[in-house]
Amino acid sequence: MSAAELNGIKLNLIAWINQLSDTDLITFLDGIRASRVKEDWWDELSDKQKKQVLAGIKDADNGKVSSSKEFWNKLKNA
Repeated sequence: MSAAELNGIKLNLIAWINQLSDTDLITFLDGIRASRVKEDWWDELSDKQKKQVLAGIKDADNGKVSSSKEFWNKLKNA
């Protein structure tokens, strides 16, 4: 991608963001911006949170997962 094309995309994004009124989307975009600036989020987690994330990864690796539909059905019937 050329520098001119990249600048054109940037300008289009700026114009699009400037006209946004959806606060959820604006907050989401700001979160993306902030995540590119901060240190690694992993370093900000507590030991307990890290253990939970690692346990979830292990479960997923072992096939212990549920579909979204299964999750919502269990929640609805709880």
